[in-house]
Amino acid sequence: MIGIIGKKRTQEIIINVESLETRVALLEGGVLEAFFIERPTEQHLVGSIFKGRIQNLDDGLQAAFVDIGLKKNAFIHYWDMIPEDAARLEAEEGIERRAVSRRKKRYSEGEMAKLFPVGSEIIVQVTKDAIGSKGPRVTASLSIPGRYLVMMPGSSLKGVSRKIEDARERQRLKKIIARLPIPPKNGLIVRTVGAGARKTSFVRDMRTLVEIWKEIEDGIKNKPAPCRLYREPDLAERVVRDSLTEDVERVVVDSKEVYERLRSMISRLSRRARGRVKLYAGEAPIFEHFDVERQIENAFRRKVRLKSGGYLAFDETEALVAVDVNTARHKRSGSQEDVILEVNLEAAEEVARQLRLRNIGGLVVIDFIDMRHKRHQNQVYRALKKALQKDRARTNVLPISPLGLVEMTRQRAEESIRETTYSDCPYCHGRGKVKSALSMSVEIQRRISEVLRRIHSREQVPLRIVINPAVLERLRKEDEKILMDLQKQYNTRLSFVPDPARHMEEFVILHAESGKELYHSKES
Repeated sequence: MIGIIGKKRTQEIIINVESLETRVALLEGGVLEAFFIERPTEQHLVGSIFKGRIQNLDDGLQAAFVDIGLKKNAFIHYWDMIPEDAARLEAEEGIERRAVSRRKKRYSEGEMAKLFPVGSEIIVQVTKDAIGSKGPRVTASLSIPGRYLVMMPGSSLKGVSRKIEDARERQRLKKIIARLPIPPKNGLIVRTVGAGARKTSFVRDMRTLVEIWKEIEDGIKNKPAPCRLYREPDLAERVVRDSLTEDVERVVVDSKEVYERLRSMISRLSRRARGRVKLYAGEAPIFEHFDVERQIENAFRRKVRLKSGGYLAFDETEALVAVDVNTARHKRSGSQEDVILEVNLEAAEEVARQLRLRNIGGLVVIDFIDMRHKRHQNQVYRALKKALQKDRARTNVLPISPLGLVEMTRQRAEESIRETTYSDCPYCHGRGKVKSALSMSVEIQRRISEVLRRIHSREQVPLRIVINPAVLERLRKEDEKILMDLQKQYNTRLSFVPDPARHMEEFVILHAESGKELYHSKES
């Protein structure tokens, strides 16, 4: 057990476990570099393998819908339904995505129905969680990740992660996997974390993967569709499995049960790494002690301040995320072009970090500050590409356009942290703004006139208007004469009643004597 931990190390994994939520932070030099959150009440499907049943084939979409036992059917492209096709695309992963998509086979009408008639069974793995109204995305190309290896049933691919660039190490690793007892019709890839690992570590990892695959095979033979055959471990185990490299000096967790489980898991793979798992026993909450809580709050604001004095503004929509880079007040002297370049370079690094932290996926448009020189534009573009290399999600970045915009995509496997953590404001309904008191004054006057014209009475019809106190303040101080003219024009008497519980954009017009409701606005 450890208590208060003093000096911050180079890289750390901090795990906060609570009954309704598990949070994991990856720190580098004390700075938050990645953040993950998982709740037991919300299903995490990515990586899960299902035995499903074909519900529908759509030749127009070149896709099928598969019942995997969830409320929404899973979606699968035709070219992802045959493992050989999917494996070929995996092998071409290094090629620009647009080039790959042009070579995807298009199936003629009725061709896929012969291979997968409606009602037939199919084994699939979730690659993308259900997001919004869309069901999960799946593929028939299976992959089971271990600590050092990824096993791919149904594939003949064998190789080493492209991120391991040292030629000698690649050759050593290829020799190791060539001697491993790989089950027939199974591909194998050495993960980046495998660089420098001993042969015995790969043997242990292989043994674990083979056991998992045997259980899956048993389910394929004996379990009725639809059913789940394999589930990825929980968040704490996944992050430690995928991120505990030699650069990570310690994993600190505040749960005794998770602490024991992580030590046991790591012991099966690398006994040396087991000692890096520490149990936190400080009085302050673990995220506060490591200054993670403050960094999370800062990271998810709309505006993110830069050290140079500039700032980023993030706006998420359903279709894309817009990032605006602004100079604001720069702190250093120099020519305008140098200042702009400095802010843009810092922004490129921070944008990449924020995309990881917020788990933003889909289309992202970054509006960098305009740069006159092409060499400056190329410098910022290269800086962004380099910063994105830390990202585990696939990204595709286009060069800076003549308008100073960068268009990029980031692999979207699940909801962003913003969507997971926040819900729309019940007052403004997610707009971030409400109508001004002036706008409401105009609206109220318009509706009063409409009501009185509709009544067409020669006798005086007194009205009582119930409104928000802030709007009433505007009417009293600035629009009193207009309202008096309105009374004369329609031979009426107007009385206004403040209601603190009334929404800023809501008001009710009543007959002052009978109490009959004549008009009721609903907040937008």
